[in-house]
Amino acid sequence: QVQLVESGGGLVQPGGSLRLSCAASGSIFRINGMGWYRQAPGKQRELVACIFSGGTTNYADSVKGRFTISRDNAKNTVYLQMNSLKPEDTAVYYCWVNYYQDYWGQGTQVTVSS
Repeated sequence: QVQLVESGGGLVQPGGSLRLSCAASGSIFRINGMGWYRQAPGKQRELVACIFSGGTTNYADSVKGRFTISRDNAKNTVYLQMNSLKPEDTAVYYCWVNYYQDYWGQGTQVTVSS
């Protein structure tokens, strides 16, 4: 069983930055995929960014060039650095981990507003 603890959400003005963190704990040997999804009110959950054990990354077109995903394998932690935030980035952000099955964090609110 894998437990996920997210942190780093909050309120930020347009053009600002936030950094999300998600730490996985449990009987973990090596995590395959880690990443972030988001869900805005009235919309479906969508992939923001993910990173795999070999270092391969994948980003949604809407965040390319603004967001950067990284991971610390020793800490089983994934990060999402979000720069140049826009109001349309407002959503609940969910951490995702694939370790033989998919695990989800509880979600952290990101609000971009002046």
